[in-house]
Amino acid sequence: MSATTRPLHVSLVAIPDAVISTLSGIYDVLGSFRMLGQIEPALPTQAPFTVEIVAAERGAVQLASGLPVEAHRAVSEVGRTDIVIVPSILLGPDGWKTGRYPQLIDWARRMHADGALLCSACSGVFLLAETGLFDDQDTTVHWAYAEAFARAFPRVPLSPERVLMVSGPREELVTSGASMTWHDLVLYLIVRHVGATAAQTVARSFALQWHHDGLAPYIVFQGRTDHGDAVVAETQSWLASHFAVASPIEEMVRRSGLAERTFKRRFTEATGFSPIDYVQRLRIEDAKRRLERTDASADDVSWKVGYEDAAFFRRLFKRVTGMTPGAYRRRFQVPAFARSKT
Repeated sequence: MSATTRPLHVSLVAIPDAVISTLSGIYDVLGSFRMLGQIEPALPTQAPFTVEIVAAERGAVQLASGLPVEAHRAVSEVGRTDIVIVPSILLGPDGWKTGRYPQLIDWARRMHADGALLCSACSGVFLLAETGLFDDQDTTVHWAYAEAFARAFPRVPLSPERVLMVSGPREELVTSGASMTWHDLVLYLIVRHVGATAAQTVARSFALQWHHDGLAPYIVFQGRTDHGDAVVAETQSWLASHFAVASPIEEMVRRSGLAERTFKRRFTEATGFSPIDYVQRLRIEDAKRRLERTDASADDVSWKVGYEDAAFFRRLFKRVTGMTPGAYRRRFQVPAFARSKT
């Protein structure tokens, strides 16, 4: 930044549904330049961001965890901003209820019309999607909320396996995926507005991580059971504890009492997966747990989940998760120093 460049104004939105860890993390990292710039020569001495917490009203906002955060200003007092960020939110059992924050939605639309970036961390996109600006724009969200989001906003294309999505004609709509991908969001904003060297420096200082492998390794497969097809549901229930048997699909067809072609069609319509894909997902999910919790070899894990051909298992595992079994274990296994000694 040159000496004459003004800092970018960041409006970090606090609503009662918000998660404090994401909000405070974003606030601390984007606001850290004033401190780090004194000790890190790679960083500008002038802070590139001015970060402010905003809300529907000025003052304390009690967040989803029950902890309060102080909003510096009401959005009605913010006539201009460069970056709007909505942190992670916690959905209740009834999902997201639209129409609760009309003042924030109108304000976000005005800020966007004046040139601001609209950014969300994790599930914060539920609020921003109410603006309508994300319709037909590639978006990501926490994988656990993907179905709820698709029901609430069917016009928004969704890729929950993606870490970060940058969309819009000005690349002004930025969404990050599951929880800790707020790291990727803040680092992306630093790269975009300050530079890659600054982002690397900040990442080292805070031990932040780019999620280079995407979010597929983190996604837990849960087959749909709310489809209303009792025959398919019964075979799903049986398969949940018998997926490793030889020829599971033939057994499912037999148990269903349907013709093979009819069963496969109904299963796919009900679950969104063909029977073979469904079996593979269950087997890979079990393999993930074994890799996380045991020291069994990949060949042994392959056999235990139903595959005699270990090479095929390895290829399938990488196709589903984006990682080899060995890489997955290195990433997700509980480290030796943290395991129980009893």
